[in-house]
Amino acid sequence: MSESNRTPAAGVAGADPVTEAVLNEKLADAQTPGFWAEFAPDEAELAGAFEEAALEEGDAAASDIDSPSLEENNAKE
Repeated sequence: MSESNRTPAAGVAGADPVTEAVLNEKLADAQTPGFWAEFAPDEAELAGAFEEAALEEGDAAASDIDSPSLEENNAKE
């Protein structure tokens, strides 16, 4: 794949051009089945590996279909 066809890695904006090129190569390699691409901690952070994407506690509770909602519990009391 030529450099002109590559898109910058997500979260790499602001990285120097060499780091951006290295991350793009590693991210492309990581999509190859069976290939273990290794990232240094700073590279992984630039690539977005440590972004917190967890649900808020209320959202997690609302998504639990196996237990009654808080409104249902309060209505029974």
